[in-house]
Amino acid sequence: MSKERKAYEQIGVAMTCRSYDEYVRMFALRPELLQSGAVLDVAAGASSFVAEACGRGYDARAADPLYALEPEAIRANGVREIEASTAKLAAIREQFDWSYYGDVERHRSNREASLERFAAHYEAERSNGRYVPAKLPRLPFESGEFSLVLVSHFLFLYHEQFDFDFHLAALQELMRVCRRGGEVRIYPVITLGWDRYPLLERLSEALGRQGIQASLPESSLPFIPGSNELLRLAYE
Repeated sequence: MSKERKAYEQIGVAMTCRSYDEYVRMFALRPELLQSGAVLDVAAGASSFVAEACGRGYDARAADPLYALEPEAIRANGVREIEASTAKLAAIREQFDWSYYGDVERHRSNREASLERFAAHYEAERSNGRYVPAKLPRLPFESGEFSLVLVSHFLFLYHEQFDFDFHLAALQELMRVCRRGGEVRIYPVITLGWDRYPLLERLSEALGRQGIQASLPESSLPFIPGSNELLRLAYE
Protein backbone atom coordinates (compact mmCIF):
# COMPACT_ATOMS: atom_id res chain seq x y z
CA MET A 1 0.00 0.00 0.00
CA SER A 2 1.32 3.45 -0.88
CA LYS A 3 2.34 5.40 2.21
CA GLU A 4 0.28 8.44 1.27
CA ARG A 5 -2.89 6.37 0.92
CA LYS A 6 -5.15 5.31 3.78
CA ALA A 7 -6.80 1.92 3.51
CA TYR A 8 -10.56 1.56 3.59
CA GLU A 9 -11.37 0.03 6.97
CA GLN A 10 -13.75 -2.92 6.65
CA ILE A 11 -14.56 -5.85 8.91
CA GLY A 12 -16.41 -8.62 7.13
CA VAL A 13 -17.87 -8.30 3.63
CA ALA A 14 -19.88 -5.17 2.88
CA MET A 15 -23.22 -5.25 1.08
CA THR A 16 -22.96 -3.60 -2.31
CA CYS A 17 -25.68 -1.23 -3.61
CA ARG A 18 -24.60 -0.20 -7.09
CA SER A 19 -26.53 0.88 -10.17
CA TYR A 20 -26.78 -0.36 -13.75
CA ASP A 21 -24.76 2.60 -15.04
CA GLU A 22 -21.98 1.87 -12.56
CA TYR A 23 -21.88 -1.74 -13.78
CA VAL A 24 -21.68 -0.61 -17.40
CA ARG A 25 -18.67 1.55 -16.52
CA MET A 26 -16.98 -0.88 -14.12
CA PHE A 27 -17.24 -3.86 -16.46
CA ALA A 28 -17.01 -2.00 -19.79
CA LEU A 29 -20.31 -3.56 -20.83
CA ARG A 30 -21.56 -3.22 -24.41
CA PRO A 31 -25.10 -3.98 -25.60
CA GLU A 32 -23.93 -6.94 -27.69
CA LEU A 33 -22.30 -8.50 -24.63
CA LEU A 34 -25.51 -8.20 -22.62
CA GLN A 35 -27.57 -9.52 -25.53
CA SER A 36 -25.44 -12.63 -26.01
CA GLY A 37 -27.36 -14.73 -23.47
CA ALA A 38 -28.15 -15.08 -19.77
CA VAL A 39 -26.17 -12.85 -17.39
CA LEU A 40 -25.30 -13.75 -13.79
CA ASP A 41 -24.34 -11.17 -11.13
CA VAL A 42 -22.51 -13.00 -8.31
CA ALA A 43 -22.20 -11.50 -4.81
CA ALA A 44 -24.67 -8.93 -6.10
CA GLY A 45 -25.92 -7.73 -2.73
CA ALA A 46 -28.56 -5.02 -3.07
CA SER A 47 -27.30 -3.66 -6.38
CA SER A 48 -29.96 -2.74 -8.91
CA PHE A 49 -28.10 -4.08 -11.96
CA VAL A 50 -30.42 -7.08 -12.41
CA ALA A 51 -33.55 -4.99 -11.91
CA GLU A 52 -32.43 -2.41 -14.46
CA ALA A 53 -31.02 -4.98 -16.90
CA CYS A 54 -34.31 -6.88 -16.89
CA GLY A 55 -36.12 -3.60 -17.45
CA ARG A 56 -34.02 -3.16 -20.59
CA GLY A 57 -35.01 -6.59 -21.86
CA TYR A 58 -31.88 -8.53 -20.87
CA ASP A 59 -31.99 -11.92 -19.16
CA ALA A 60 -30.19 -11.24 -15.86
CA ARG A 61 -30.08 -13.11 -12.55
CA ALA A 62 -28.26 -12.61 -9.27
CA ALA A 63 -26.71 -14.81 -6.60
CA ASP A 64 -25.90 -13.82 -3.02
CA PRO A 65 -26.30 -15.48 0.41
CA LEU A 66 -28.40 -12.46 1.42
CA TYR A 67 -31.25 -13.72 -0.74
CA ALA A 68 -32.22 -16.17 1.96
CA LEU A 69 -33.60 -13.09 3.78
CA GLU A 70 -36.91 -11.33 3.44
CA PRO A 71 -37.00 -8.11 1.37
CA GLU A 72 -37.35 -5.79 4.36
CA ALA A 73 -34.41 -7.40 6.17
CA ILE A 74 -32.15 -6.87 3.15
CA ARG A 75 -33.35 -3.30 2.77
CA ALA A 76 -32.63 -2.60 6.46
CA ASN A 77 -29.13 -4.07 6.05
CA GLY A 78 -28.61 -1.86 3.03
CA VAL A 79 -29.65 1.28 4.88
CA ARG A 80 -27.15 0.51 7.65
CA GLU A 81 -24.40 -0.29 5.16
CA ILE A 82 -24.90 2.96 3.25
CA GLU A 83 -24.76 4.92 6.50
CA ALA A 84 -21.52 3.23 7.55
CA SER A 85 -19.80 3.37 4.16
CA THR A 86 -20.68 7.03 3.65
CA ALA A 87 -18.99 7.92 6.94
CA LYS A 88 -15.88 5.94 5.98
CA LEU A 89 -15.67 7.56 2.55
CA ALA A 90 -16.13 11.04 4.01
CA ALA A 91 -13.18 10.47 6.35
CA ILE A 92 -10.80 9.71 3.44
CA ARG A 93 -12.61 11.55 0.64
CA GLU A 94 -9.43 13.22 -0.65
CA GLN A 95 -8.17 9.86 -1.93
CA PHE A 96 -10.99 9.28 -4.40
CA ASP A 97 -11.77 10.58 -7.88
CA TRP A 98 -15.18 12.25 -7.62
CA SER A 99 -15.59 13.10 -11.31
CA TYR A 100 -18.38 10.51 -11.69
CA TYR A 101 -20.24 10.83 -8.38
CA GLY A 102 -19.67 14.52 -7.74
CA ASP A 103 -19.36 14.41 -3.96
CA VAL A 104 -20.01 12.25 -0.91
CA GLU A 105 -23.69 13.14 -0.63
CA ARG A 106 -24.43 12.39 -4.27
CA HIS A 107 -22.55 9.13 -3.90
CA ARG A 108 -24.86 8.30 -1.01
CA SER A 109 -27.96 9.26 -2.99
CA ASN A 110 -26.86 6.95 -5.79
CA ARG A 111 -26.56 4.06 -3.32
CA GLU A 112 -29.96 4.80 -1.80
CA ALA A 113 -31.64 4.90 -5.22
CA SER A 114 -30.02 1.59 -6.21
CA LEU A 115 -31.17 0.00 -2.97
CA GLU A 116 -34.77 1.05 -3.53
CA ARG A 117 -34.79 -0.20 -7.14
CA PHE A 118 -33.32 -3.50 -6.00
CA ALA A 119 -35.78 -3.91 -3.12
CA ALA A 120 -38.83 -3.44 -5.34
CA HIS A 121 -37.55 -5.90 -7.96
CA TYR A 122 -36.40 -8.44 -5.38
CA GLU A 123 -39.80 -8.49 -3.74
CA ALA A 124 -41.55 -8.98 -7.07
CA GLU A 125 -39.13 -11.49 -8.65
CA ARG A 126 -37.52 -13.58 -5.90
CA SER A 127 -40.10 -16.35 -6.26
CA ASN A 128 -39.30 -16.62 -9.98
CA GLY A 129 -35.68 -17.64 -9.44
CA ARG A 130 -34.32 -14.27 -10.44
CA TYR A 131 -32.50 -13.95 -7.10
CA VAL A 132 -30.81 -17.12 -5.83
CA PRO A 133 -29.33 -17.54 -2.33
CA ALA A 134 -25.80 -18.81 -3.00
CA LYS A 135 -22.17 -18.00 -2.32
CA LEU A 136 -18.79 -18.77 -3.78
CA PRO A 137 -16.98 -21.05 -4.26
CA ARG A 138 -20.07 -23.20 -5.00
CA LEU A 139 -22.97 -22.01 -7.14
CA PRO A 140 -26.24 -23.93 -7.71
CA PHE A 141 -26.29 -23.51 -11.49
CA GLU A 142 -25.74 -25.82 -14.45
CA SER A 143 -22.40 -25.83 -16.22
CA GLY A 144 -22.37 -23.34 -19.11
CA GLU A 145 -25.68 -21.78 -18.04
CA PHE A 146 -24.59 -18.16 -18.54
CA SER A 147 -22.99 -16.14 -21.32
CA LEU A 148 -21.67 -13.43 -19.01
CA VAL A 149 -20.79 -13.70 -15.31
CA LEU A 150 -20.00 -10.59 -13.25
CA VAL A 151 -18.54 -10.11 -9.77
CA SER A 152 -18.41 -6.62 -8.28
CA HIS A 153 -16.45 -5.59 -5.18
CA PHE A 154 -15.90 -9.00 -3.64
CA LEU A 155 -13.06 -11.09 -5.07
CA PHE A 156 -9.57 -9.59 -4.60
CA LEU A 157 -10.90 -6.72 -2.52
CA TYR A 158 -11.04 -8.91 0.60
CA HIS A 159 -7.83 -10.84 -0.02
CA GLU A 160 -6.89 -10.74 3.68
CA GLN A 161 -10.08 -12.65 4.53
CA PHE A 162 -10.02 -15.11 1.60
CA ASP A 163 -6.85 -16.95 0.64
CA PHE A 164 -5.41 -17.99 -2.72
CA ASP A 165 -7.17 -21.37 -2.70
CA PHE A 166 -10.54 -19.69 -2.18
CA HIS A 167 -9.91 -17.28 -5.05
CA LEU A 168 -8.80 -20.05 -7.38
CA ALA A 169 -11.80 -22.21 -6.51
CA ALA A 170 -14.13 -19.22 -6.93
CA LEU A 171 -12.75 -18.34 -10.37
CA GLN A 172 -12.96 -21.96 -11.48
CA GLU A 173 -16.59 -22.07 -10.37
CA LEU A 174 -17.42 -18.85 -12.19
CA MET A 175 -15.92 -20.33 -15.33
CA ARG A 176 -17.84 -23.57 -14.83
CA VAL A 177 -21.21 -21.80 -14.99
CA CYS A 178 -20.05 -19.70 -17.96
CA ARG A 179 -20.52 -21.20 -21.42
CA ARG A 180 -17.66 -21.55 -23.87
CA GLY A 181 -17.57 -18.40 -25.93
CA GLY A 182 -18.79 -16.42 -22.94
CA GLU A 183 -16.75 -14.58 -20.34
CA VAL A 184 -16.34 -13.72 -16.67
CA ARG A 185 -15.63 -10.12 -15.63
CA ILE A 186 -14.46 -9.09 -12.16
CA TYR A 187 -13.99 -5.58 -10.76
CA PRO A 188 -11.91 -4.24 -9.10
CA VAL A 189 -8.61 -6.14 -9.17
CA ILE A 190 -7.23 -4.29 -6.17
CA THR A 191 -7.39 -4.70 -2.39
CA LEU A 192 -8.87 -2.42 0.26
CA GLY A 193 -5.34 -1.04 0.64
CA TRP A 194 -5.53 0.15 -3.02
CA ASP A 195 -2.83 -2.24 -4.28
CA ARG A 196 -3.34 -4.70 -7.14
CA TYR A 197 -4.22 -8.16 -5.81
CA PRO A 198 -0.75 -9.59 -5.07
CA LEU A 199 -1.46 -13.13 -6.30
CA LEU A 200 -3.07 -12.18 -9.61
CA GLU A 201 -0.21 -13.51 -11.73
CA ARG A 202 -0.20 -16.80 -9.84
CA LEU A 203 -3.95 -17.12 -10.34
CA SER A 204 -3.64 -16.34 -14.04
CA GLU A 205 -0.96 -19.00 -14.47
CA ALA A 206 -3.06 -21.63 -12.67
CA LEU A 207 -6.09 -20.83 -14.81
CA GLY A 208 -3.98 -20.81 -17.95
CA ARG A 209 -3.01 -24.42 -17.31
CA GLN A 210 -6.73 -25.20 -17.47
CA GLY A 211 -7.24 -23.45 -20.79
CA ILE A 212 -8.61 -20.22 -19.31
CA GLN A 213 -7.17 -16.95 -20.56
CA ALA A 214 -6.94 -13.93 -18.25
CA SER A 215 -6.66 -10.34 -19.47
CA LEU A 216 -7.00 -6.86 -17.97
CA PRO A 217 -9.20 -4.61 -20.14
CA GLU A 218 -9.72 -0.98 -19.23
CA SER A 219 -12.52 -0.03 -16.85
CA SER A 220 -14.15 3.39 -17.00
CA LEU A 221 -15.54 4.19 -13.55
CA PRO A 222 -13.20 6.76 -12.02
CA PHE A 223 -13.36 6.58 -8.24
CA ILE A 224 -11.14 4.02 -6.49
CA PRO A 225 -7.48 5.10 -6.26
CA GLY A 226 -5.43 3.50 -9.03
CA SER A 227 -8.28 1.31 -10.30
CA ASN A 228 -8.69 1.52 -14.07
CA GLU A 229 -8.87 -2.13 -15.10
CA LEU A 230 -11.00 -5.23 -14.69
CA LEU A 231 -10.19 -8.93 -14.93
CA ARG A 232 -11.64 -10.75 -17.93
CA LEU A 233 -11.63 -14.56 -18.09
CA ALA A 234 -12.54 -16.60 -21.15
CA TYR A 235 -11.80 -20.08 -22.50
CA GLU A 236 -8.92 -20.15 -24.95
